[in-house]
Amino acid sequence: MKSEKINVLLVEDEQTLAMIIKDTLEEKNFVIHTAFNGEEGLKSFFECRPDVLVADVMMPLMDGFEMVRRIRQSDKKTPVLFLTARSAINDVVEGFELGANDYLKKPFGMQELIVRIKALAGKGFNDINPEETSKFDIGNYLFDSTTQTLTLAGTKKELSHRESEILKRLCENRDQVVNSQTLLLDLWGDDNFFNSRSLHVFMTKLRHKLSKDERIRIVNVRGIGYKMIID
Repeated sequence: MKSEKINVLLVEDEQTLAMIIKDTLEEKNFVIHTAFNGEEGLKSFFECRPDVLVADVMMPLMDGFEMVRRIRQSDKKTPVLFLTARSAINDVVEGFELGANDYLKKPFGMQELIVRIKALAGKGFNDINPEETSKFDIGNYLFDSTTQTLTLAGTKKELSHRESEILKRLCENRDQVVNSQTLLLDLWGDDNFFNSRSLHVFMTKLRHKLSKDERIRIVNVRGIGYKMIID
């Protein structure tokens, strides 16, 4: 019987980031192979034949574009997702001309990466209705994570990207603790003291935005994270 796990080759020269991605995705039932430069990635690609290739653009020895250009000479089908800190439009165009299927700019949320990989693998949405996974009832509020809006009695408020991502994780794990370090690594890329203070400020903002329904509480579980409770 064929494994339902998605087989991913991750080519990323920032080894700390690569390990964070690998650990996170393996917890979500992916099989992850890693390479740390384009030459290594090219060799690994033909050895492990992944379902999806996730590759950084700027890398030593051979960049991501050249690696994919060589892969596409013999493999036109395997989906490719580029990760890059470069946002110039000509880079995006070049990536797609080489045969990339998707593009994700750093820093990115792990959940977004997971959704994109599943979509490229043709698996994520067969048994999941995106409508159902993006809308949440929070007491008297309706939260839509796709449009990043919070609605109460017909009045709609827009949330920032980070507010929306934090609230989505709280909704998905209602009555359970969402780990602070995971939030910080996913949304800030670093769990340092200053980002921890920033996360605390975001939680205060969300409490304020949900304050018109007194049943909703976002509780700080000291030293671990945050939990949303609706009485």
